[in-house]
Amino acid sequence: MKEKAVKNWKIFKSGMRDGVPIALGYFAVSFSLGIQAKQIGVSAIAATVMSLTNLTSAGEAAALTLIAAHAPYLEMAISQLVINIRYMLMSCALSQKWDPEMPFYHRFLVAFGVTDEIFGISIGVPGKLNPLYSYGAMALAIPGWTIGTCLGVVMGNILPELIVNALSIALYGMFVAIFVPPAKEDKHVALAVVAAMIGSLACTVMPYVREMSAGSRIIVLTIVISLVAAILFPIDVPEAGKPQTVEN
Repeated sequence: MKEKAVKNWKIFKSGMRDGVPIALGYFAVSFSLGIQAKQIGVSAIAATVMSLTNLTSAGEAAALTLIAAHAPYLEMAISQLVINIRYMLMSCALSQKWDPEMPFYHRFLVAFGVTDEIFGISIGVPGKLNPLYSYGAMALAIPGWTIGTCLGVVMGNILPELIVNALSIALYGMFVAIFVPPAKEDKHVALAVVAAMIGSLACTVMPYVREMSAGSRIIVLTIVISLVAAILFPIDVPEAGKPQTVEN
């Protein structure tokens, strides 16, 4: 029993280790969102609760814009659905890496913390994914996102505009840090990343497609690139690795 507990603790710590750069990036980005929240009159408490329950930069930025415009609740709900629906695809992808017998409450809690960055590190875990790894990453990423928003509201206007603008691009550097290591190890991953970059650029200029929301374009690109990669470079499932077990 003790050995199992030690093993699970090591898995949890590995998630925390990989979650450190995510938490730092989240803090920087959410800090700028906190400044935006203060500018439209959202209190520190309300902004903090919003970040705690809505782990998405695009979703929160859109929500703050709609709040400033006094938009109705229905419009806000629909916009959040469209912007964040890509997380459903990410959750479906992660579910293929879970033990089929994993309890529902683990699935529910892990799904709550699915973000672009946590998905990026989780999908790269060899073999089956232990939810404790996701919990470890979430244990740092969620507080980083929430605290950053709170401090942005409380003291954001103290910082020079140059520093605030620099913080806003930290998330892009974090994306690079997440995808470069697996891309160096597997040329197929590198090709998929390059294809995603080219496809994303093309979607901003293609007729009709450019009229779609950013979230919808991401969904289309994810489906198309994943489908093509799965057909051209299929993975031998039996060699994926042994599942990590969870002690309930």
